[in-house]
Amino acid sequence: MDKKFCQNLKTIRKSCGLTQKQVADKLKVVESCYANWEQGRTEPNIDMLRKLGEIFQVSIDEIING
Repeated sequence: MDKKFCQNLKTIRKSCGLTQKQVADKLKVVESCYANWEQGRTEPNIDMLRKLGEIFQVSIDEIING
């Protein structure tokens, strides 16, 4: 997993004032699933990337590339 993606995901989440649990709840996934994305253990599929963009109100490109 790309470390830049993981860092971007964490930075964007924090700038939105959300916890990992809050994002996970919005995505309807368990908190550990979302935490694994930020830690680079697993990666979200394209549908989850779209949902993350909606939640954070940023483009998928912003999440991936910063």
